[in-house]
Amino acid sequence: MGIGTESGAAVSVEDGARGAAPDGAAIEALLDAVRAGRAHQVPKLLEPLDAGARKKALGKLKALRAEVRSWDWKRGQEAARIRRGLYVAGAGCHTGAAAAATWLAGSDMLGWDLKDATPVLAVLADRDPAWLADVAGRLAKRRNVAESAYALVHGLVVRSGCPVPATDGYVLGWTRKVTDKRLLERLRADPQTPVLVAHALSMGETPGPLVWSVGPEAPTHWPTALATLVAEGVLDRAGVLDLCVSRLLRGGRVRDLRFPLEVLRLLAPTGEELRERVPDWVGMAADAPSQVAGYAQEVLAGLAAEGALPVGALAEMTGAVLFRTEKKLVRAQLTLVGRVLARERGAAGELLPAVTEAFGHEDTGVQERALKLVGTYLSAVDAEVRAELAEAAGLLGPAHRRAAVELFGDALGEADPGPYEEILPPVPGPEPVAPPAATVAVLVEELVAKGLMEDPVAFERALDGLVRHAHRDRAAVAEAVREAFPRASWDAPHHFTHYTHGIHVVLAALLGVVRRSVIDVRRAEAPERDTCIHEGLSGILEARLWEAAALVGTDELPFLLATPTLHTGAIDPPVLVERLRAYRDAGVEPAPVDFAQALLRVLRGDPAAGRAAGEAAALGTPAGLRLAAWLRDEDALGATVRLFPRGGRRSSEKWWLVDRITVDFGERAVVREEFPAAFHWLGGAVRATPRRCYHWIDHRVQWAPVLPADREVLAACLLPAMAHSVDGDQRGTTEPLTALAEAGGPIGRAVHLALAFGLGGVDSDDRLRAVDALLVLASRGELNARALGAELAWLVAEGSLKPNRLTDAVRTAAATGAYGTVWAVLEATLPELLGAEKPVRGLGELLAVAADCVERCGARGGLAGLEAVASARGSSQLVVQAKRLLSALRQGADQPLAETA
Repeated sequence: MGIGTESGAAVSVEDGARGAAPDGAAIEALLDAVRAGRAHQVPKLLEPLDAGARKKALGKLKALRAEVRSWDWKRGQEAARIRRGLYVAGAGCHTGAAAAATWLAGSDMLGWDLKDATPVLAVLADRDPAWLADVAGRLAKRRNVAESAYALVHGLVVRSGCPVPATDGYVLGWTRKVTDKRLLERLRADPQTPVLVAHALSMGETPGPLVWSVGPEAPTHWPTALATLVAEGVLDRAGVLDLCVSRLLRGGRVRDLRFPLEVLRLLAPTGEELRERVPDWVGMAADAPSQVAGYAQEVLAGLAAEGALPVGALAEMTGAVLFRTEKKLVRAQLTLVGRVLARERGAAGELLPAVTEAFGHEDTGVQERALKLVGTYLSAVDAEVRAELAEAAGLLGPAHRRAAVELFGDALGEADPGPYEEILPPVPGPEPVAPPAATVAVLVEELVAKGLMEDPVAFERALDGLVRHAHRDRAAVAEAVREAFPRASWDAPHHFTHYTHGIHVVLAALLGVVRRSVIDVRRAEAPERDTCIHEGLSGILEARLWEAAALVGTDELPFLLATPTLHTGAIDPPVLVERLRAYRDAGVEPAPVDFAQALLRVLRGDPAAGRAAGEAAALGTPAGLRLAAWLRDEDALGATVRLFPRGGRRSSEKWWLVDRITVDFGERAVVREEFPAAFHWLGGAVRATPRRCYHWIDHRVQWAPVLPADREVLAACLLPAMAHSVDGDQRGTTEPLTALAEAGGPIGRAVHLALAFGLGGVDSDDRLRAVDALLVLASRGELNARALGAELAWLVAEGSLKPNRLTDAVRTAAATGAYGTVWAVLEATLPELLGAEKPVRGLGELLAVAADCVERCGARGGLAGLEAVASARGSSQLVVQAKRLLSALRQGADQPLAETA
């Protein structure tokens, strides 16, 4: 019986042969099977139903689907069984291809991997091939659907005879299906293989089975299987080569490039195939990740050794590779150029200008090698090229100035005799927060914006705007919210029993779909004695949201007192006084949590705060008096940080950094007595003991605005989270560092430890944020370089902080022009490392950065332990750089004084 056509119109196979529709008993039998989860019985039960009966059944199926959607998690297993039956029955009752595809792609319906598509294919067996192809194409375009329902899509493709749908989702499902011990056999027998392999090699994100960490001899190793199929002629060799090269040229994550690179290596391109793609290898050497660039460099070096690489291509490649930061690639390239020049001296005019790209390299050893290479073949170039090389030599560091003068003479030009000027970023000024949305329409746009909870300023403005507009016209805001969030299940009661869903808990309360009992329980929650700091920070945000949920749309909360006036999360004292005046005039008492957060955010310790304290006291209200006392109390909050050294453990045991940090907030009576329970941990209600936890992933960007006026306390709170990025593999933990640097309040050990942790983080982006914070503090004159250096010294010495990461961070900071600042930090860091009983691995690289800073800023003096290292025998990086630093410090006595700009 054909009930569907390509256009989706319902038709009858036999002109009126069936006559009347089946009675309701057949439909009820179908529904009973669906409710019982007997999906395998559905195809047989659908057979007696004609198009009209199926249409009636579909209506009942949709109603059952809606009912199941409204069930809570307690009926999850029952719902899953019913959905399997619904999935099959709905597919058989739909007549249009688009509607059937929508049903089969439903996220609630396809919440599992459809490994057995037999029942669905059975109910669609009598459909027109064009109709089946239409459905297959629609499903294949949906990545998640095509992957989880691969068996269904593949079955539709086979039955319809349509072309293989080469989409990401279909390929993902296919690779999972065929990857087992019979991989090669399956690929060889599958007619889809040529098409889908081509797509897999082109995908931006390589499917997981293709990059499994197994050896080439393993039967599940895809690159070996593809190389075998190429050798057998199943796959076109030239096509596979082109696809691999094209994917590598596009770049991306190393994980995603590993597969095409390994396939390429196993195919072992011939000399002719390599020569045909010289521009491609040059492009990879220039821009690809290190592993790919290294392969391209090997290929080009081989061609050069055979005399098959044009000089112009080698020059282009050399300029690009020498611009890279990877020393291994750079040194290999200089070696390659040296070999070519030794064989073909006449190429010097074209190659040496490219070599000068290394004159500006961060490694002075690379600079030296490049200068020696230029000097060796300088006589082979004409005057014009010689002048070009001399001009480029100006990029060399001070350490190589004398050698450059000896090589180029007067052509080099004089060094700049002017005094050194420190370059630091401009002191960041306060950025005012824009007022809340003026209309409900603009408010709704802010509420639906993607990533609202990830932008503290946008979140605060939206929350305040919601409170203000709900106070003016609750009904209008509620209606706008319902329209703006059509997918939210506002019709069912919200429990929010496990965690707060951001601003949605306030929206749900505004609509009256959060039980009052739940709100009351959540508002009364207090942190336990053994809670962690991160729970405390996030708990303040949750307490604010639950309080807002309880009061939104009422006269008790006309607007929020805690809304920041500055981008750091801080509040100008006069503004908070005016807000309290407005509350007094309206006869409204401040909401406890909102007011407490406002106190934590108000700036203290400057003349404006002193004047505001007097104005607050003059208000004559309890809230005004509390604000006045808070503004006058410079020690309202405080934290003591202790970081215990390694010890008491066997050398084979790992003692994580986070386990050795304790933060003690001390007894603060004003916090324990006058603040709500969510804040009591700041008054000493939390035990000062190390504790591992998982809360460092929760609301992290919202932490800094909790304490924008007390950055030492904030830094103490951040330390346990940041420790995970020093000796763990967590990333993004330094996100609050910029706000920390721009915050108010004194600076102590916690801030400098936070900087030290950031500079030694495992992730380069984390280190970069730490560098930014370091430079901001320096530009504001608030950095204690000696204190930071002391923290870095013992962390590196005991093995908690890896020297290579620190080197990368301080080199980045120095490259901005802050050579004096970086040297001030390293001057306090290096003595302990130089005097260590066991040589610190990677110390030579750190000394190289220090030497560069001293040579550029003209620092003078001595450094404990340096002369002993410099006088050692050998030519290791440590000894060479120690001699260089010692020489620079001694020469610095004759240099002009450093000036800081």
